Amino acid sequence: QVQLMESGGGLVQPGGSLRLSCAASGSLFSIYVMGWYRQAPGKQRELVAAITSDGNTNYADSVAGRFTISRDNAKKMLYLQMNMLKPEDTAVYYCNVARGSYRLNWGQGTQVTVSS
Repeated sequence: QVQLMESGGGLVQPGGSLRLSCAASGSLFSIYVMGWYRQAPGKQRELVAAITSDGNTNYADSVAGRFTISRDNAKKMLYLQMNMLKPEDTAVYYCNVARGSYRLNWGQGTQVTVSS
């Protein structure tokens, strides 16, 4: 089964940028619709961006125009470029399958903190 490992989080000031990466193992990564999720303290996990195997993207209204999801199927990598970050973007970010109810085992996520 595909395993997922997120990285690239950190502490950034409002208005700043971060690029998250998700490394996947296994041979089936390229067939999945993949997405980035986030979970803030006390809140449910939410899907913020998704990308099909051939690069079609979709974004939550809260991040549209600021975040860009991309993937490299040959390298089995998923990315999230986050610009114009806001304090409300503070959360643990995860990658996983983003279509239907099937999910891979969740990784540990990467913490993003937006604060001055």
